[in-house]
Amino acid sequence: MSRRFRKPLEKKSVREVKRGDKRAPAKRGAEKSTRSGEKRVMSKHAADQRFGDKRPSVKSGPRRSDAEIRSRTPREEAMEALVTVTPAAPLPAKVQTVTVTADENNMRVDRFLEARFPGLSFSHIQRIVRKGELRVNGKRADSKDRLSEGDSVRIPPLKLDAPPVVGVLSEAAAKTREALQGMILFEDADVMVLNKPAGLAVQGGSGLSKHVDQMLETMRDAKGQRPRLVHRLDRETAGCLLVAKTRFAASTLTGSFRHRSARKIYWALVAGVPKPKQGRISTYLAKEENEEDSIMRVAAHGDEGASHAVTYYAVVETSAQKLSWVSLKPVTGRTHQLRAHMAHIDHPILGDPKYFNKENWQLPGGVQNRLHLLARRIVIPHPRGGVIDVTAPLPPHMLQSWNLLGLEADRFDPIENAPEE
Repeated sequence: MSRRFRKPLEKKSVREVKRGDKRAPAKRGAEKSTRSGEKRVMSKHAADQRFGDKRPSVKSGPRRSDAEIRSRTPREEAMEALVTVTPAAPLPAKVQTVTVTADENNMRVDRFLEARFPGLSFSHIQRIVRKGELRVNGKRADSKDRLSEGDSVRIPPLKLDAPPVVGVLSEAAAKTREALQGMILFEDADVMVLNKPAGLAVQGGSGLSKHVDQMLETMRDAKGQRPRLVHRLDRETAGCLLVAKTRFAASTLTGSFRHRSARKIYWALVAGVPKPKQGRISTYLAKEENEEDSIMRVAAHGDEGASHAVTYYAVVETSAQKLSWVSLKPVTGRTHQLRAHMAHIDHPILGDPKYFNKENWQLPGGVQNRLHLLARRIVIPHPRGGVIDVTAPLPPHMLQSWNLLGLEADRFDPIENAPEE
């Protein structure tokens, strides 16, 4: 199920990180950054100044120069206005029927609607699904149901929820806004990247009174436009969460995720030491539900609801041959993909309540029994040109584990050499 990968465009193979092998990390100076709304891309080292976390030396994607990321002049803004962009699909004023494309195969119903109609609120989507106004192949559908290429989707008339009057926030809303602003790693006129803490859900659900989507209501601009989610993280996963501030950005970023133009790197602490130390995991995953919960299981090609999932992994450092710090690079974006894949190769992520499958296994002293998974870095084309490249620090419980186990967070990260697919 796995195979080692090689460095692109080099004759020398990527070697395994053997015991005693040390690589001196390249040191890079921290760059100053602000969240002033300038048209710029934040350095992936800028968060270090705020969180005190050391970063590994990694190769960045193409980045804009200082001249390119400065505030735009009136002339540049006027020229930019002349550039033709593809607008988001208009909201239908009457019932329409659309066909699911190959790119939309296996998308959830709610994500399909978000991709087709950026700006449509989560509550509106849930409402039309709950009332049965949306039909798939003539039948009622659940928001979590997955679509197949060629499915016929009946969409009722849609409208954007009327924005509330923008005025003075209540004391509670002001505190929520302040908390959200404290999570921002990067922000400009079109996008922002949040450092989502572990334990905070991205969207609402049964029993959830607080989540990121709800918190974004406090970030409406002067026109009443609110930031929009364009992807998700599991509730217990910490790290980089990309948010669009405009409808144009939402449409563009959603397309980047759909066409796999986004590059995401995760860090995890897993049981044991994977062999080989660098490899590729390729399986099919399908949802398995029971009375209390649901998980993703490894399935066979052709099984109902099965989707292909590919993950690259690399061991960065080990602790007493009992634990491994692993860097992960998902090619696809299936639900619980990284958690299910690491459990599949018998090296589950520490603190995972769903997929940790080691019997009679005890956590080292001082290590918290919480999910050790961080959305470490995101690299994605900026909606107006250039590249967004942002890195998140280790969350408190993972930083504590790194310190207890003597793991050096500034080590060379070999996952940077994993190929793009």
